[in-house]
Amino acid sequence: MSLDPELLEILACPEDKEDLIYIETDSILYNPRLRKAYEIRNGIPVLLVSESKPVNDEDHERYTIN
Repeated sequence: MSLDPELLEILACPEDKEDLIYIETDSILYNPRLRKAYEIRNGIPVLLVSESKPVNDEDHERYTIN
């Protein structure tokens, strides 16, 4: 499921308040600076620090290489 582009423009990481990268294939919002992923459940981003997941080196490379 795709997120609304206008919503993506205003979403920010709850921890560092910076932009997130939308990874549609994995249904997450990703913070490459902290290497944390925030799940999108039923089209709703779960932006709770306590719910974030650490991202390993392999996935970090996959998410950040353009």
